[in-house]
Amino acid sequence: MPDRADYPLPDDPLLAAVAAAMDETGQWAWVVDDEWRLTFVTEAVRYTYAGGTGAMADFAIGRHVFGPESLELARTWRFGPNSAELMARILRGLGGWLLTDMGGAEALRSVVDPELWPVVDELSPRDEEAITFVAGGMGIARQINPIPCAALRLRRRDGRLAGMVMIPRTQATMAQSAFASMFDLGHLGRVQQVAVPDRRPAALLFADLEGSSMLARRLSTASYFAVGRRLVRAADQCVIEAGGIVGRHVGDGIVAFFPAETAGSESAAARACIAAARSLRSALSEVAVRSDLEPSSVSLRFGLHWGATLYIGAVSSAGRSEVTAPM
Repeated sequence: MPDRADYPLPDDPLLAAVAAAMDETGQWAWVVDDEWRLTFVTEAVRYTYAGGTGAMADFAIGRHVFGPESLELARTWRFGPNSAELMARILRGLGGWLLTDMGGAEALRSVVDPELWPVVDELSPRDEEAITFVAGGMGIARQINPIPCAALRLRRRDGRLAGMVMIPRTQATMAQSAFASMFDLGHLGRVQQVAVPDRRPAALLFADLEGSSMLARRLSTASYFAVGRRLVRAADQCVIEAGGIVGRHVGDGIVAFFPAETAGSESAAARACIAAARSLRSALSEVAVRSDLEPSSVSLRFGLHWGATLYIGAVSSAGRSEVTAPM
């Protein structure tokens, strides 16, 4: 097998072109050749199956996609089809093609992992050029998520089979994906960079609304909520523009992190934290004006802190994900 640390494009020009197109557009995709050997897996798949840890999941490139080596590595994945049961779902979806291409059940049974042999007996030959099916993947809360998949035959100019590309779809709908695309990608990259909890030198910014109780008594519930929403949006924007990471929002309290790891150096992290605080202070007057309040009514108390050995990382569940540090 090639070095799994670096997955080059397939040698076959057609498969290479498909693999490059899938990878460059950020698709989840697996590419196999006409003998059902795995030739390429996109970076998006590898990153996702590793659980967003910053590492990349390993695949048995050059081996049968349902062979023993493939299932052995699947069990090391944090997410995705990381068990024989979940790989069996994919085999059920694609198995009609395999049965046709491999020349029957006995030939197919000779190359797939023995744990998948019972599935072979369920299969019937298929000859469509494209099929859809629902596979499954391990989710963040250890639940099995349904994963719709499309698979396309890849043929040469003379009609000979070159291979197949399987394109799983994220569980999110297009509307949900469009909503997610509104978030800042640079910030997302920084979050991913510190997703795995570890000791990290970082600057911290704390801020909370001064006189919030009095303000809440003066305003209607809807108006007070609107002030809080505008304040949080302004704070997040200032933190993101300064190169920081948005932390926890608790009521009108704001926490942000500026790790040296993402800033490039400790001094750069400290400067970014100070810049974000100054920027947020300047933004308060606009929050007040948009809320029909006097500028003096919207004031923040700030705290800036340097932690040389902060333990920073992401805490994720099925409902949310946030970067935090024990205080």
